[in-house]
Amino acid sequence: MDKIIELKGITKSFGETRAIDDVSLDVYDNEFLTLLGPSGCGKTTLLRIIGGFEKPDEGDVIFMGRRINDVPAYKRNVNTVFQRYALFPHLNIFENIAFPLREKKLPESEIRERVDEMLGMVVLRGFEKRSVSSLSGGQQQRVAIARALIAQPRVLLLDEPLAALDLKLRKDMQGELKRIQKATGITFIFVTHDQEEALSMSDTVVVMSSGQIQQIGRPIDIYNEPKNAFVADFIGESNIIDGRMPKDFVCTINGRDFECLDGGFAPGEAVDVVIRPEDVDIVDPAAGQLTGVVSSVTFMGVHYEIIVDVAGFMWMIQTTDYVAEGQTIGICLEPDAIHVMKKSEFSGMFGDYSCFSDEYEEISDPELAAAAEEE
Repeated sequence: MDKIIELKGITKSFGETRAIDDVSLDVYDNEFLTLLGPSGCGKTTLLRIIGGFEKPDEGDVIFMGRRINDVPAYKRNVNTVFQRYALFPHLNIFENIAFPLREKKLPESEIRERVDEMLGMVVLRGFEKRSVSSLSGGQQQRVAIARALIAQPRVLLLDEPLAALDLKLRKDMQGELKRIQKATGITFIFVTHDQEEALSMSDTVVVMSSGQIQQIGRPIDIYNEPKNAFVADFIGESNIIDGRMPKDFVCTINGRDFECLDGGFAPGEAVDVVIRPEDVDIVDPAAGQLTGVVSSVTFMGVHYEIIVDVAGFMWMIQTTDYVAEGQTIGICLEPDAIHVMKKSEFSGMFGDYSCFSDEYEEISDPELAAAAEEE
């Protein structure tokens, strides 16, 4: 694939707060790329810099080989779909979608042909004369997408467009967006804080924290091979345990050696060990490599989510087998269930479920308010 956007050393501050810190990123033609991270991590600021709504303090934005730092938003071959769809309430659906073409004063026959094509793509034929206020949230989003695509941009930027939708509709629209992206061949750059959304839709995921990129990769690689404790914790659930590497392909946890698939560490090097909850096997205590006491059990529909005290560290395990609170269980780990990472600035911050919450918890910082409000 051809490179369509290059970000080189992008830095952006708001007052004393550095929202983007020396970020470099390549975006390719016909790619669905997602910027993923918690509120205030800089993902929307980066999107706005690509779109021309913000200018970087340092670094270059290269679009198809041309530096566009000083090119205003309306002159870039890029369109944006915002979280608030910004539809025109006084115009019907046809005229909302047609608006960019009318601004260009195209012939009426061409406008009608292209609007009809867009209505078909977003499955809204027959809705042309309806008021946008009569539409559901998902339908309004489709109108906003059609209006953005009708101008045939090379890149479409989407700033958390699914955030206001209910769960079922959000899942439906994830599939629709991916279908539309493949059908048009337009590069999509999508911003979200929802890990499942990023994993299910993207060709490439860019995980961000504190204005920096932590990892770039395919969804399966980001999930299975996280680079540090932040990525491991933010992408799905993870038990992140202190360990050591006595030698290649052997990891020590809680004084017990386990075979693993990782190497290249110094003998005896301290490491972070990631074990996904679904990869833990529960066995009889006598047969376990480790043992623990179940402290809580939550029924999740297709599986149970249990918290287990293993030598004072609270593990999460996902299993289809029921176990009772207070029960002592054995734990077995296959070599491919263990992923070893080097220690990082995030070590010790994540992975213990003694105070588990379904929501990513952040420390509020009033200095981030201006930068984070967009996100």
